[in-house]
Amino acid sequence: MIEFRTHPDRYKHWKLSFDGPVATLAMDVSEDGGLNPGYQLKLNSYDLGVDIELYDATQRLRFEHPEVGAVVLTSAKDNVFCAGANIKMLGLAAHAEKVNFCKFTNETRNGIEDASKFSRQAYICAINGTAAGGGYEMALATDHIMLVDDNASAVSLPEVPLLAVLPGTGGLTRVVDKRKVRRDHADFFCTLTEGIKGARAVNWKLVDEVVPKSKMADMVGQRAREFAAKTDRPAAASGIALGELSREVNEDGVAYDHVTLKYERANNVVNITVAAPSEPVPTSPADIHAAGTAFWPLALARELDDAILHLRANEQALGLWVVRTEGDSDLVAQADQVLADNSGDWLVREVTLYLKRVFKRIDVTSRSVIAMVEPGSCFTGTLAELLFTADRSFMLDGVLEGDNRPATVRLTEMNFGAYPMCNDLTRLETRFLDDAASVAAVRAKIGADLTAREAEALGLVTFAPDDIDWDDEVRMAIEERASLSPDALTGMEASLRFAGPETLETKIFGRLTAWQNWIFQRPNAVGAEGALKLFGTGKRANFDENRV
Repeated sequence: MIEFRTHPDRYKHWKLSFDGPVATLAMDVSEDGGLNPGYQLKLNSYDLGVDIELYDATQRLRFEHPEVGAVVLTSAKDNVFCAGANIKMLGLAAHAEKVNFCKFTNETRNGIEDASKFSRQAYICAINGTAAGGGYEMALATDHIMLVDDNASAVSLPEVPLLAVLPGTGGLTRVVDKRKVRRDHADFFCTLTEGIKGARAVNWKLVDEVVPKSKMADMVGQRAREFAAKTDRPAAASGIALGELSREVNEDGVAYDHVTLKYERANNVVNITVAAPSEPVPTSPADIHAAGTAFWPLALARELDDAILHLRANEQALGLWVVRTEGDSDLVAQADQVLADNSGDWLVREVTLYLKRVFKRIDVTSRSVIAMVEPGSCFTGTLAELLFTADRSFMLDGVLEGDNRPATVRLTEMNFGAYPMCNDLTRLETRFLDDAASVAAVRAKIGADLTAREAEALGLVTFAPDDIDWDDEVRMAIEERASLSPDALTGMEASLRFAGPETLETKIFGRLTAWQNWIFQRPNAVGAEGALKLFGTGKRANFDENRV
């Protein structure tokens, strides 16, 4: 089983150090520390295990170190920055493993950009050697790229000429959309195996500055202090420790404190139940900080995050996620009010941003999602976002025998801006695309417990069967979904979920991921005579020359 929980004490591949408002995150990959056997992680190349540690480190920098305003991302090895994703690992990996690897690394790099933009924790990349492929893509996620000027170090995206695949972690998109490299320059750059260095790298906007080797350390420190001085993070505040997440795993599911997964393997279904807080959450910043990871919104984010990653990596055949909630809607609404009232507090800001990223993980996960609004449900505010991530939803109209509780949905202010999707719109704005009247109509219902008929009329749920039809309609929906092609569903869902304006993130997940998914199955890349399979053997790939 792939484990996403880790701690700096257990890192094999990264070193974290601190100097006041500046942190240094140094890549020092253990060659023999691969997640799976059969390859060595030479030249700071990486696999999923390396990136799991990177993700953990970026999370801890946000929550445990409010004093840090700038992070230097560099290499602890001499004359090499990062050779990118390990090619032998990619050659040995199953198709699904390659795709999941690319998706997670993309999310991690998006998280770095999110930290820079919203947490005001800037990232400076100090390239002290060659940055190839994913190594340069890692640099592209930062705010400022510094390249050592030693007549040898270069940046490159050599995947197309060397491996017949794409730079899988947003390189193509970030080069043109983020760094504004001219298309013709980008075209040349992405077909050049040796990369570009020195003044041309700066002139073409591939890096921000080149620095002589003798001055590199001093200049990196100077830039980091300059960026750190611009932050609004509280230098005197104390962070909260992200302790080990409580979890029980067995063959039939996973149990956290607030999230439960129960598998129906015969139907390829996982039932996901998310619980509201059992008591009011703390209201003052001091009490929120004292609660730490027990603060329900943060506990919820951590548990959902781990659950999503666990299901993606370890339960790939469970293609339908059926989402339910339970608990007291008033307590969720109170928690949402606390988040809104304390939005200026650095920790509350981090918790809200974390929830945003977790909901985005669901949006970009290749699983069907159906939400069930039943008696005892608690699709309120933050938990209502789970309803709006679903591909379709069912809400009981009426009551069930022996249970007089009606099914309701309640909106809060958190549904109207706190958790935007990859397209920079809220889920409600995406649902009612270019329909401001419908958004205004549902916004007018903030705080109201909406019945099934009201929710259906407002467009908040797909279907509202009564108690007579409920069981049959739910059963048929699940059976129908299970009968369809998982491949076709993945393509359909991703296309439908990315409605609205295109952003850097939607390009990465809606366009790049789709192309890379296809290319990873093409014989030109992964066939017996494909470039990815033959890399390092000295043999030349035998390409099918047809453009399809």
